[in-house]
Formats: sequence, structure tokens, C-alpha cells
Amino acid sequence: MGTQCEMQLYAQNENQALAAAQSAIDEVRRIEARYSRYRADSVLSAINQSSENGKQLQLDDETANLLDYALICYEKSGGLFDITSGVLRSVWNFSSRQLPTQNQIDAILPLIGMNKIRWERPNFLFELRGMEIDFGGIAKEYAADQAAAVCLSAGIEHGLIELGGDIKVIGPHPDNSPWLVGIRHPRQADQPLLTLEIFAGAVATSGDYERFMLVNGVRYSHLLNPFTGCPVQGLQCASIITEQCLVAGSIATIGLLKGADGKPWLNDSGVRHLWVDEAGKLSGNVFPINNN
Repeated sequence: MGTQCEMQLYAQNENQALAAAQSAIDEVRRIEARYSRYRADSVLSAINQSSENGKQLQLDDETANLLDYALICYEKSGGLFDITSGVLRSVWNFSSRQLPTQNQIDAILPLIGMNKIRWERPNFLFELRGMEIDFGGIAKEYAADQAAAVCLSAGIEHGLIELGGDIKVIGPHPDNSPWLVGIRHPRQADQPLLTLEIFAGAVATSGDYERFMLVNGVRYSHLLNPFTGCPVQGLQCASIITEQCLVAGSIATIGLLKGADGKPWLNDSGVRHLWVDEAGKLSGNVFPINNN
């Protein structure tokens, strides 16, 4: 998945551990093969190619479930969590350190909006040529949950799976002690912001520090507002602790997409969370074992 991945599993013996680990790895690779935008043979690529010919597709159940979930996120976020906004990649190149022009952004905005997709399960159709969807905001977290489910079915009751910082805890250590999960400091990569005790569930973080560019001293994050086509500002990062990694990741992303409104939204979300705002203030309702 283009990122560092790790599993730590407790098993009855080495054979059980190796078999469970391989099954989990196979499941992650299966999901990546289906939903990678970098593979011409992926399900996602076939969906996006249909935009060019106006062809209606029938989606399989797994893909339909992910699309339904993305639509729920779209509605709950007021349209900010929008899997059609990936087309903005064509004008935002964060390795170039050059800002797109307003005209370039304006040319892309008409292609964004999940309300421009015709979706009557299982039938899918783009209304406009040139539209795309991208499951990049949910596929990795979904894969973490699925990998954990595979391990559980293989008899693993204690373990941790991490896919690029998104973590799913299968269960605590065998002595019932928690896993210690460090949350990265958004401005000091070599230092943890704090450390959490996690017995089960998932932790996912969204931040402005993985992909960004600095232009004239201003930080431009890869998280783009689908209405304006421009990077959001307001929070440096948000971390969510909940049962499913998929849910944790999307809530964290929505929090950042809401900008300055993300703080009250997260505070009212009813989930365990923490956030760091642009001024470096840390707040939330989780209880770290240490705070740096």
C-alpha cells in the first residue's frame, strides 16, 4: 500500500502465527489489488474508465458496500468527505512546490460531487465525463479491519495490525496489558505527541504532515476542500479511537476537512478523540499515559 505495514501476533505456535500472518497479508494485498488507482487492472480503474464512455456498471457487493459507506461519510460531513475529489490531483502536485492557478482549480471543480453519481445498487454511473472516484481515504483502514478479522478467524486473540499508521488491535497482550500506541507529533516527526493505552479497537490519525508543501512560508496540506479545491486549515492532526479502523479513519479525516469547525465537531462526536490545532494546542477526551 505504499507505506510501512506491521503485524504483531500471539499464537499457540509458530505455524499458527505464520499461517495467520500470511492470510492477513494476502487479504491486504487482495484489497490493494482491487482498489489501487495505480493498477490498470483494478476494480477502481475499471470504474473510472467507465467515465470516459458513459457506461453503466454493476458493482460487486464489496465495492458496493464501500461506496455506500463513502456516501454516508459524504452526507454526515456535509459533502466535505467526497471520494470524487481525487481529480484535484491533476492540478495539485505537492512535490512541485508550485501552487495551481485559480483557473486550473476552477476547471476541475465541476467534476467533483458524489451527488453527480447515479447509484442504485448495484448499478453505478458517472453523470459527467472525466469524473473519478478514489477509495484512498478508506481502503487502507478497511484493509486493517479485514486483516484483523482474518487473524481472528485463524484463532488469534491477541495482536496488533498497523497499516501506515492506522492501527487495529485484535486484543490486549496475553497478560491483559494494553498495547502502547504512540501518536506522532505533527511538527516534530522524531517525537511522539503522546502515548495511549489500547486494549482493543482501532486508532487512526489524519494530519497535514504526511503530504504537504511549503510556499513562501505557508503550509499547504494534501487534504483538499472539495467545494473550493484548496487545502483545508484549522487542525494539524486528529486521532480517533473506536471499534473499527474504517470508522476511526473517516471521522479523523472529516475532522480535518472541517477546518476550524473540526474542533467543536470532534468534541461533539461522541467518540474518543484528540486534536492539535494550528496554534499547537492539544485537546480531546482521551487519557494518555504520557504527554510530551
